[in-house]
Amino acid sequence: MRHGMVNRKLGRTSGHRLALFRNQLASLIDKERIVTTLPKAKELRPQIERLVTLSRNDSVHARRQAARIVADDTLVSKLFGTLGPRFANTPGGYTRIIKLGPRRGDSAEMAILEFVGYELVKQETRLRPRPPRLVARSRPGPTPAPEAEPDEEEKKPKKTAAKKAAPRSLPRRRGWRRCGESQAQEEIRQVVR
Repeated sequence: MRHGMVNRKLGRTSGHRLALFRNQLASLIDKERIVTTLPKAKELRPQIERLVTLSRNDSVHARRQAARIVADDTLVSKLFGTLGPRFANTPGGYTRIIKLGPRRGDSAEMAILEFVGYELVKQETRLRPRPPRLVARSRPGPTPAPEAEPDEEEKKPKKTAAKKAAPRSLPRRRGWRRCGESQAQEEIRQVVR
């Protein structure tokens, strides 16, 4: 029977899963917003909620319990210094999950896990807009002196010697490649010839 098996395994061993969640918790506390897959975000949400609830009561015991999960002292101090007081009067629901849609490579469902009061930092806009680009820009400076017309001998194009192709060891067919060679490697080899 499947009683009490509520957590996802995420295709990892228990130690790997524990390390993954610790690293993601540390990133979430540090950056206050992470982009991950939807199942990982849903598994991570109760853990970060538990840590924030723990950080609302700033005591030595609570700090030691948080330090068992988040090993970095600066992150523990941020958790108890900024996140705990920010959510001191909030009775739960400190994070939100925003669905992003499928990832391009493997079509995994992606999501953003962030704290509720998170504000996206916007870059400064330029004070004056750029001037529209002109077709030809004129450069200031002295104008070059007009050159004298070249002689008739210089006008004629010079003939170059034709390069001889190296003999091939194997007949080449379209689409034929050496074993284990990618398309890009084949194109590079053809350019080098």
